[in-house]
Amino acid sequence: MESKVFNIEGMSCASCAQTVEKAAQKLPGVKAANVNLATEKMNIQFDESTLTEADIKKAVSDAGYTAISNTVRKTFNLEGMSCSSCAQTIEKTIQKLAGVSTASVNLATEKMVVEYDPATLNLSDITRAVSEAGYEAHEEVATVETVDVDREKKQQHIRDMWHRFFMSAIFTVPLLYISMGHMVGMPLPMFLDPMMNPLVFALTQLLLTMPVIYYGRSFFKVGFRSLFKGHPNMDSLVALGTSAAFIYSLYATYMVYAGDSSFTMGLYYESAAVILTLITLGKYFEAVSKGKTSEAIKKLMGLAPKTARVMRNDREMEISIEEVQEGDLIVVRPGEKLPVDGVVMEGNTSIDESMLTGESIPVEKKKGDKVIGASMNKTGSFQYKATKVGKDTALAQIIKLVEDAQGSKAPIAKLADQISGVFVPIVIVLAVLSGVAWYFLGQESWVFALTITISVLVIACPCALGLATPTAIMVGTGKGAENGVLIKSGGALETTHKIKTIVFDKTGTITEGKPKVTDIIPAEGISETELLTLAASAERGSEHPLGEAIVNIAEEKGIPFLKTAAFNAVPGHGIEVTIDGDHLLLGNKKLMDESQISLGSLTAESDTLANQGKTPMYIAKNGKIAGIIAVADTVKESSLQAIEKLHRMGLEVVMITGDNKRTAEAIAKQVGIGRVLSEVLPEDKANEVKKLQEEGRKVAMVGDGINDAPALAQADVGIAIGSGTDVAMESADIVLMRSDLMDVPTAVELSKATIKNIKENLFWAFAYNVLGIPVAMGLLHLFGGPLLNPMIAGAAMSFSSVSVLINALRLKGFKPSVLK
Repeated sequence: MESKVFNIEGMSCASCAQTVEKAAQKLPGVKAANVNLATEKMNIQFDESTLTEADIKKAVSDAGYTAISNTVRKTFNLEGMSCSSCAQTIEKTIQKLAGVSTASVNLATEKMVVEYDPATLNLSDITRAVSEAGYEAHEEVATVETVDVDREKKQQHIRDMWHRFFMSAIFTVPLLYISMGHMVGMPLPMFLDPMMNPLVFALTQLLLTMPVIYYGRSFFKVGFRSLFKGHPNMDSLVALGTSAAFIYSLYATYMVYAGDSSFTMGLYYESAAVILTLITLGKYFEAVSKGKTSEAIKKLMGLAPKTARVMRNDREMEISIEEVQEGDLIVVRPGEKLPVDGVVMEGNTSIDESMLTGESIPVEKKKGDKVIGASMNKTGSFQYKATKVGKDTALAQIIKLVEDAQGSKAPIAKLADQISGVFVPIVIVLAVLSGVAWYFLGQESWVFALTITISVLVIACPCALGLATPTAIMVGTGKGAENGVLIKSGGALETTHKIKTIVFDKTGTITEGKPKVTDIIPAEGISETELLTLAASAERGSEHPLGEAIVNIAEEKGIPFLKTAAFNAVPGHGIEVTIDGDHLLLGNKKLMDESQISLGSLTAESDTLANQGKTPMYIAKNGKIAGIIAVADTVKESSLQAIEKLHRMGLEVVMITGDNKRTAEAIAKQVGIGRVLSEVLPEDKANEVKKLQEEGRKVAMVGDGINDAPALAQADVGIAIGSGTDVAMESADIVLMRSDLMDVPTAVELSKATIKNIKENLFWAFAYNVLGIPVAMGLLHLFGGPLLNPMIAGAAMSFSSVSVLINALRLKGFKPSVLK
């Protein structure tokens, strides 16, 4: 449900406001519409899949008034988030602000997208509200420089987390040896013997624990802040458990100092240190998974040339791309990139638009044709008029689509954080109640009551909970890499198992992405070798991919090339050449028609080839048809098998392409795809994915081109082919390093296996705690049984961690299923 604010012009009384309100409320998909005469604004909630802004404006216009949308959309970089609870806190805080239509926080990219009324709210109000919630927000300005700064910040964060873990481990390892080694018969120096020097034994552990607490101080700052604000999270559990263990150990150390050596074995410094160290390791892996989100946008920005050659005052001059204005006449030579979008004014050429459209065959351009910025000019020099510059170019729109799709993704729901929100308050209440009950009702000493309270907090400390997800994801992603599936984040691994629809790009994904000769059909009286010799000799000097395909197959067959004379390119049609005195024409159907050359008996063959999605190249010799050579983008060997396996897994498979309907359906038929989205413009691919998502499906997008980047970012899971462009791979969540489509079902299977493992881990992580809490509360002691002291509580907590690690390692036995 979308919420928008409109300024309403033309109202003069309460009756006018009611008229506008009723006109809006009658529209299908409108949940609520409220018009305020004093502010001349209308706040309307509506289903954006049913209704558009244009529909609302028209309804208000038909009622005799004018509606002007006054919301702006801004993206902010966020700092200080550690879990989904933090993202929810920020989201709720901003949504409460007057004038905010929508606010979406993405934990994975650490970005927030806000739509708001600038007349009611300004940027400083938003950043102040985020700051008051305990975090930081900065407006994002996407340039190559700011993307670099953002990336460096994330890399620095990764380095900081590793430094924190490494330094914590340096102190935790000897601490563990000193505190636990003597229990399993490992030798200790005499001065550290707990029986002979209990105070030195206790103080040494304290000194080793202090640096670990210092390096893990952010857990306490964030954890207690979240707890006090009523949004407990993972950090809250860590802070509570480690604080309880440390404070109790301090008390025990004091008692040892006071002469009571019975407290020597009641030290739990190592519990606090181990918890902080292992959770820091988990945070490091989280940081690594978030560290590459800005690279795609940076690479997209680098596609456009930095300068443009324009005609001003009848003089050719080179200026920076930022100085190009609409209406400028731009000069482009062969091998150069086009700086901005425009319309050809003079000259003919062929332009490789594959970096934006994904199609491998260059497009012929003549006067009046549109051209796209960042595409590559192949053959001729030409001049064109700039029609779209700056933020309006096709490339800039694709960059914006990638940014929007990344920013609008729902935060990854962390099951552990959701459970923590309920678990922490319950544990705190139980710990306090049990201590109070034993002190007042059980008539026990305050030391006994405190021991009970600490035991409950320690056994509930979420060491295993913090390991449950990252350990399974570490093993799962490692196993994926072994199978050629590079999974770039835990979030992608979590989401993939929910996928119901997989959308495949055609060119370079299902197909090879480069044209190959598929058929050689000579006319009567001409051999296949002769036809190929003539065609390859004629095309030998051509840079056109169709010509290159013919030359390549001739070289493969070892066919000798003949000398050519009087070579002439016919723009948009083909070539004209003389070989050994024979006049040859080689090109498309238009060239044959204009030269009045009949196809004769080859007409039927020509139609069949076209229906199969192939491109026929016609060869005429001395005014008569000599034959046809068909060129096509051929289907990859693994495509049919992969799509068949996905169907057997119960997944819907869709193909999307900018190619024409006939070619698209021919390819789809070859690989067994029933649903085809053809003639889709690059900027519309993301919208097509969004429509599938609006049908209630979790959608994966598989692609390889720059034009696929917005769709890869929009999809719930983006899967890029390893042989594709860098931008596609950076925009995607999963990269198939072997460029084998059979790895798509492997990724889905691996995700399902990992999620199952994570759920098992979470079960074991809580099983020990939940079963141990009643014992820690003194339930067994109540009936004459033993009392669970904090040491045993810590051991139970540690055992749960071991069980989680062992279970996660079972994933190493994962193998992709074989298609039967």
